Amino acid sequence: MKKIVVVFSMLFTLIAMNAKSHYPTADVEKHDIAVLVIDMQNDFVDPKGKLCVAGAKATIPAIADLVKFGKSKGWKIVYIVREHRTSGVDVDAPRIPLFTDGKTGYCVPGTWGGAIVDGLSPEKDDLIVAKSRNSAFFATNLDLILRRMGVKTVVLAGTQYPNCVRGTANDAMSYDYETIICTDCCSAKTPEVAEANIFDMKNMGITCISLDEVKALGASNTK
Repeated sequence: MKKIVVVFSMLFTLIAMNAKSHYPTADVEKHDIAVLVIDMQNDFVDPKGKLCVAGAKATIPAIADLVKFGKSKGWKIVYIVREHRTSGVDVDAPRIPLFTDGKTGYCVPGTWGGAIVDGLSPEKDDLIVAKSRNSAFFATNLDLILRRMGVKTVVLAGTQYPNCVRGTANDAMSYDYETIICTDCCSAKTPEVAEANIFDMKNMGITCISLDEVKALGASNTK
């Protein structure tokens, strides 16, 4: 009886090992690092946008540079975008007035305001993840996608510091991703707001470094 149990145990072990080695998720693209480009949409970046962040437009070249560098290193590029229904039923409560009394809201899919700004054009292999709140992780499948690809580190770029950048960074850290803020690639309404948020996030243990420093850290990373 003991020999039979041992044989069955060995058989099940071999079956499990074989199944694991051929499990379909092993065939999905793998990346150690992902760049999250947050809310770089016309309504937030362009001066004609409904919620323009003063410092956002100036970061476009740096973000494009980060994306180019990331691609050269095999990092996954993920564009995070706001999307809201015209009724405002899915928007943050304080911004509901932007959708009522005849107002058309912001970041509505299919509108100019909801489009990603010129100078940052997602390519075929890039991902676009839509959200309706500050954090890119809240009520989205971002964490599921990143874990499927084996991502361990996220590099954040985009706008703006106190809302979507910080909210996403906090959740990324809570989900145990190594979280890096690329300071040349993020923005706020004023330099003072940016500096205050960088100060806070550094004290939380979030890495906040320049684009050159990001490149230096990634210089030897090829996956």
